Amino acid sequence: MVAMEPKSTPRPSRLKLLRILGPGLITGASDDDPSGIATYSQVGAQFGYGLAWTLIFSYPLMVAIQMISARIGRVTGFGIAGNLRRHYPKWLSSGIVGLLLVANIVNLGADLGAMGAALKLLIDGPAHLYVLLFGLLCAVLQIFMKYARYVSVLKWLCFSLLSYVVCAFVVKVSWTQVAWSILWPPIALNADYAMAVVAVLGTTISPYLFFWQAETEVEDQQERDGARPLVRAPEQAHSEFARMRIDTYIGMALSNIVALFIVITTAATLNVKGVTDIQSAAQAAEALRSLAGPFTFAIFAAGIIGTGLLAIPVLAGSAAYAAGELFSWRVGLARKPARAKAFYVTIAAATAIGVALNFTSINPIKALYWSAVLNGVAAVPVMFVMMRLTMRPAIMGAFTLPRLLRVVGWLATAAMAVTVVMMVASWFL
Repeated sequence: MVAMEPKSTPRPSRLKLLRILGPGLITGASDDDPSGIATYSQVGAQFGYGLAWTLIFSYPLMVAIQMISARIGRVTGFGIAGNLRRHYPKWLSSGIVGLLLVANIVNLGADLGAMGAALKLLIDGPAHLYVLLFGLLCAVLQIFMKYARYVSVLKWLCFSLLSYVVCAFVVKVSWTQVAWSILWPPIALNADYAMAVVAVLGTTISPYLFFWQAETEVEDQQERDGARPLVRAPEQAHSEFARMRIDTYIGMALSNIVALFIVITTAATLNVKGVTDIQSAAQAAEALRSLAGPFTFAIFAAGIIGTGLLAIPVLAGSAAYAAGELFSWRVGLARKPARAKAFYVTIAAATAIGVALNFTSINPIKALYWSAVLNGVAAVPVMFVMMRLTMRPAIMGAFTLPRLLRVVGWLATAAMAVTVVMMVASWFL
């Protein structure tokens, strides 16, 4: 006989929406980081509305892989790195976490650089100083702010993404053409088109999102009275899986809708004016100043800063979570700094290295490119191992993946593998 569900974990229908939304919402919103904005801006500028379909196509793939990430954390009580350490050879777990750390730090540095450049466009001044201040602010908030309040701040930062929706309704858009491009996309068989598809998929499906959502599910479970890993409290599964579905569906929808509106905005302004080479988010904002007016420019540039403030903690935090679980440290943003020193040192170090990258001779445009490459390469082995892990009853108990989630999860893994092959092949064309 199944035990009654504890009062501390009520069904989602009895919860307010903002209480339901958490790991999935923050994960989805952080996907539209300054590096992502640069990618979507380039896609809109170069191809117009022609690649808008990719944001619709990738949505179910994103939902599936993020649901799988969330299930790993909530069912087992460990994040992805913790499960890798416990159930797979050390060389495999170390290799995957190592790839994640490199990709996250490069991505973090590129995002900080974009934020500094965006603020310089808005108020002038030294971009490098802004990079330093943004890095310091993000690290201090993560390390010293109380966990519940910090999560609340991240949720409110998600609203910064709406700036890109506003932009699309300020400029002149051919919505009929947008709809037609989505329903009947103009597919082109050439290297530039293939690389753009690779860039979109590699940007929307990134390893740091998997690790972050799994770990925050673990941390949320530890912070709620009466909540336990589902392998030890299966009676809580019905309400928890329902909550995760709502959270993930909405979070990934926000991510892709915003990305779609960035493509639409840049297509309607830059592409129609013949500006087809955009290599950074700040460059896109600057181009919009003369083509779409100061209001659109200001909203677009401010959005870069808001999304960066959301993404930097996720990048640094997911790196620290993964390293901490790999080496069996005490981890968690709910812990006081003195109780998880190595975890917080990793957050500070990752942020500091990201800041330092902006003071080297490394080209920020190339940094954006290589962060996307590293994310794409790292995603494939991570997704493959996640799929294998969630199909093992010895790890997931009675909560191995249902058939539909298994099928879509493998499709997402195959899609990412194909994009990496296409990317590598394009280097030799």
